[in-house]
Amino acid sequence: MADNIARVFADAIASDPARPLLTWYDDATGERTELSGATLANWVAKTANLLVDEVALAPGDTAAVLLPPHWQTAAVLLGCWSAKLTVAEAPGDVDVLFAAAGRVDEAGAWPAGERYALALDPFALPMREVPAGFADFVSAVRGHGDHFTPYPEAGAGDAALLARAEARAAELCLTPGDRLLVDVTAHADPVDWLLAPLTAATTVVACANLDPTVLDSRTATEKVTRALT
Repeated sequence: MADNIARVFADAIASDPARPLLTWYDDATGERTELSGATLANWVAKTANLLVDEVALAPGDTAAVLLPPHWQTAAVLLGCWSAKLTVAEAPGDVDVLFAAAGRVDEAGAWPAGERYALALDPFALPMREVPAGFADFVSAVRGHGDHFTPYPEAGAGDAALLARAEARAAELCLTPGDRLLVDVTAHADPVDWLLAPLTAATTVVACANLDPTVLDSRTATEKVTRALT
């Protein structure tokens, strides 16, 4: 059983870093963003370098991630796990906080040393107005290195998360080469739309606000082989 999320991610993209790994749709806005394994790895590395070099965090430190499913959320989560941070599940003191622009008012329940806000812009543009007490994640992360060497040891919660992910992948009958469509509005747990597919070397079509009238055409266009709707 795998016990290191950073290694699972690296293994998932190793055979073909250029293939689409995560394709993001939001049917409420018309957004479609396609990330190859290499592109997502670049965002993950920048995030991990931000955490280690700028915020000076160490393995075992904690992060709060108040973000909905999104391709930028994937980068934040994998960056945290690459830096061996523990992603907190319950409100409390944390070392770093990432919050969607619409959730910054929840920050009071998560006292944090550093706080980053994300607009989740389709083109990853900087925020026009940064909430007081926050830094703009996109502006901060862009200046960091494109490569990060994860710590060899697993993060504190990696084994348990990956055990859940492998069990979920088996439940969904995922196999290498599958392409999984996920309605992330109904299945917001990152185990469903991020970790389970990674453990099975499956690529993902993640759909927010999924319009049922486009499901058949999207399934054909994106060459979907499995669906979680």
